[in-house]
Parts: sequence; structure tokens; C-alpha cells
Amino acid sequence: MKKLLVLAVIAGIGFYAYKKYTESQDDADLWSEPSQAPDLR
Repeated sequence: MKKLLVLAVIAGIGFYAYKKYTESQDDADLWSEPSQAPDLR
């Protein structure tokens, strides 16, 4: 039973870290476009 609980906690931490990483990437992608120089072609 303890092993299952530890596994669930580790999985939860992994999911939380993955979610934070993807949110960070989404935020970086969102701000990279407006901060680039305009295309004046």
C-alpha cells in the first residue's frame, strides 16, 4: 500500500512539473511574436 501511495505522489509531482513546463512554453510562445521586429515587406 505504501508503494502505491509513493507512486501516486511521484506521478502527481511529475504531472504538476509537466503542466508548469507547458504553461511556461505557451507563455514564451505568446510573447515571442509581439516582441519580434515587424515584417515590413
